[in-house]
Order: sequence, then C-alpha cells, then structure tokens
Amino acid sequence: MSTEVYEERVVEVPEGVTVTVEGESFTGYTVKAIGPKGENSRFLKFRGVFIEVENGKVRVYTTVPKKRHKAIVGTFAGHIENLITGVKDGFEYHLKVVYAHFPIKLRVEGSEVVIENFIGEKHPRRAKIVGRAQVEIRGQDVYVRGIDIEECGQTAANLELATKIKRKDPRVFQDGIYIVKKP
Repeated sequence: MSTEVYEERVVEVPEGVTVTVEGESFTGYTVKAIGPKGENSRFLKFRGVFIEVENGKVRVYTTVPKKRHKAIVGTFAGHIENLITGVKDGFEYHLKVVYAHFPIKLRVEGSEVVIENFIGEKHPRRAKIVGRAQVEIRGQDVYVRGIDIEECGQTAANLELATKIKRKDPRVFQDGIYIVKKP
C-alpha cells in the first residue's frame, strides 16, 4: 500500500468543542462531536479514506490516487464541519406561510406539525418532525432549529412538501409553506 497522500483536508476544531474518532478505514469511523449545544455523531465509511484527530485538528486523507477517493475526502470533511457547527452554533431554517383566501393554521402536535384549513380543506395535513429538530411557530414565520443539519433540513422539506398543490396552476395558487432562509 502506498504511503503517499493524494488528497488531504484539515478541519479546525474550535474552543469548547471536542471531537473524537473511533474505528478504522475498513470497518468505518464513528466521529463524535461534543459542544455547548449538545452531542452529535456520524458513521463514515469508505475504504482507503482515513480520519485522524491530532492536536485540535481533524485530518481526512487518502492514499489512493483516484477521483472517487479524493471526492470522498471532501465529503467527509464537510460532514465533520457540519457536526462541529451543529454542536457549537446549531442550525436554523426559516420558513414563511403564504395564503390568499383561506388562513392556514399551524400547530405542533408531538412529533408532527398539523396544517389546518390549507386551501379550505376539511382534513388537516401533517408534516413529520425528524429526530431532535425543534419547530417554533410565530405568526406566519416557522423556525426549524437543531444541531443536526440533516434532521433540520428534512423537517423543513417535509413542511414544504406537505403543502404542495397538485393539479392546479402554481402561478395562480401560491398558497403553502416555503423555505426562505437556509443555514
């Protein structure tokens, strides 16, 4: 096996955040980040891509001279950066409720957001809240917050998809919940 490094990314670990890596390249790595907002972990596995923690930095590298391995190095570095950002600052999606005639009513009920009176429908629509994401409703603004970017993004997408209008002209019927700001 070659010892020459073909692609390498170094991720800085800020103060107040601890990153630990367990495992090896063949079985996969469990990267865990602990910070002021909480704890988050992710399982990363790709043969030939290595992850090491050394004095406040996470080093992701490959010794295989192929495009695919170089791309995975960047992907893994991005995932680790998201773990660190999540436990340090958290993520927030901002959504807006838009309606023309029928006022849409929203409420959080357990692990779902209930959308009532959407285009005058009698039965409420439901959007699932994924994982540890938290949904806050303030008037016509909806905020999805959490420490895992994938859970927050999927929850915001579920809200947007729950109000998708079928078989009507989207230029005329613009009612719905739309993502306005992403992290």
